[in-house]
Amino acid sequence: MVKGIRFLKGHGTENDFVIVPDPDGLLELGAPQVALLCDRRAGLGGDGLLRVVRSAAHPQASAHADGAEWFMDYRNSDGSIAEMCGNGVRVFARYLVTAGLAEPGEFAVATRGGLKRVRVPAEGDVTVDMGRALLPPASDIEVAVGPHRWPARNVNMGNPHAVAFVADLAEAGHLFTAPEVTPASAYPEGVNVEFVVDRGPRHVALRVHERGSGETRSCGTGACAVMVATARRDGVDPAVTGEPVTYTVDVPGGRLVITERPDGGIEMTGPAVILAEGEIDADWLAAGPQR
Repeated sequence: MVKGIRFLKGHGTENDFVIVPDPDGLLELGAPQVALLCDRRAGLGGDGLLRVVRSAAHPQASAHADGAEWFMDYRNSDGSIAEMCGNGVRVFARYLVTAGLAEPGEFAVATRGGLKRVRVPAEGDVTVDMGRALLPPASDIEVAVGPHRWPARNVNMGNPHAVAFVADLAEAGHLFTAPEVTPASAYPEGVNVEFVVDRGPRHVALRVHERGSGETRSCGTGACAVMVATARRDGVDPAVTGEPVTYTVDVPGGRLVITERPDGGIEMTGPAVILAEGEIDADWLAAGPQR
């Protein structure tokens, strides 16, 4: 292992990430190392980690190498692997352009949730084609926090979500720990839980508990899941009307704009910021947490 490991920090609507360039896939970053890097007191701090690897160099992405040069190896802050991260894709794409690894414009990024096309201007907000939402059949899903219980909509954006509409976001409590979701069989690998209130016509706000990370300031896939769940609640389906529909989704860390097209594709637009870079002491990382 090299003595110094390069890293960057970035965020999308304050959903923040440690970015580790590893183009040839040479670094061994297991769950303990990822959790240490994301630790907000003992490490660099982040809601997750984005490892930047050439698709051809990663066994889980090599099949996508012809369609996307770069693979987003995303990990939650506890070190667990996740299929997708919408804010992470925007930050990942902004890093590629900032680093000169991709030209401004439109290109694809490989993820565990499939290829995601992005539009990255030289400056400004980044747009990601998040693909289609899957709406599994209703199964009487409920979300509970303390004495409060709500029905929830099951939405899959390449990762699973339970969307609950509430009267007041404060009812969700602190969200440091995962809300109770029943039946557990609906989400065998865990679930992201969104609590949603209305702010105006086609305008909502959310709080979210992300599995493996706790409450975060934003969740891109969660905002997309919320947009679809809200549109269906409102009786709006672009596949039926033939017209795209756009909702504004406020998150604690900012604002995202989500559009669903008649073909079912969902586009998310929002900021992506690279704010710092430096080197990690490889010996420190290898030694693990010092308690």
